[in-house]
Amino acid sequence: MSENSSQTVNSSEPGLLSLQSSMGVTRTTAAIQLLVWPSIGINLFMFHVYRQREALWSEPRYVLFTQTLLADVFFLALTNFVVLTIHSRQLLPVAFCVPVCMVMEGLTHLSPTVILAMCLERYVAVCMPLQHTNIFSPHRTRVIIAIVWFVSFLKPLVDFSIFLSLVTGSYFIQPTFCSYEIMLLRTWHIVMRGNLYILNYLVVLVILLFCYVSIIVVARRASGNNKQAASKGQRTLFLHLLQLLLCTLETICPYIEAQILQTGNLFVYMVVRSFNFMAFSIVSRAVSTLIYGFRDEKFYAAIKNYTSHAVNKVASVK
Repeated sequence: MSENSSQTVNSSEPGLLSLQSSMGVTRTTAAIQLLVWPSIGINLFMFHVYRQREALWSEPRYVLFTQTLLADVFFLALTNFVVLTIHSRQLLPVAFCVPVCMVMEGLTHLSPTVILAMCLERYVAVCMPLQHTNIFSPHRTRVIIAIVWFVSFLKPLVDFSIFLSLVTGSYFIQPTFCSYEIMLLRTWHIVMRGNLYILNYLVVLVILLFCYVSIIVVARRASGNNKQAASKGQRTLFLHLLQLLLCTLETICPYIEAQILQTGNLFVYMVVRSFNFMAFSIVSRAVSTLIYGFRDEKFYAAIKNYTSHAVNKVASVK
């Protein structure tokens, strides 16, 4: 090969790599859409089924479950929007990204907090059945939901207060990719956030393990219907532990992504962020629909009943 032809090949390599990167991003974006929108559709469908079945309204576990459905819909939609802006390399003003990131952060905290509330509800139902009606009455369940939402959004509000004390007005007009790290401007703030994450998940994990072990003990002592209910509660809590593990991995992902972004390799950053989004954000939320949607007998019966009525209605119109 001549020197001129060699130079021609070498000069074409950046364009070829750029084309391959563009094709990879396009495929990744398409794969994300194929996962996100069906998940959003299923969540909205299940919420609609819940709203149509008044018999489910009085049971606290289903009331709590609907909080995860709504939170997951908003979280997936917002996160998908952020992923699309990154894939299209669209920079947005900091003033726009900050509230978006705060809502995403609050919704991220909401999932494990609702998981904790659900596990406590199952613990009371199995281990303290006579007190279940009083502890998780409709009024108290609404209070618990309000507390869950407040606690979940308390941390991003605190981070925002710290952020405001460190920036000037000019910072808000700077273009950036929407990432929560734009609010963490000091090393001590990053360390504090990480330590609070660890503390939060340790507390949740200890409570979940306590509930799980307590239900195991009840399952071994119980007999008949009580043993069956305890065993079912044990399996449910095991799936909650799996979901908590996925949520924990999800919270670690931003730290990994931030380190990659500092290297300046945007393509690798987009690939890693997309993988984390698909593997942890979407999958961990799909576990919720498995536990209380298709796995729960009562809710599954409501889905089947609603679907059959809808099919019959469409058939009668034709």
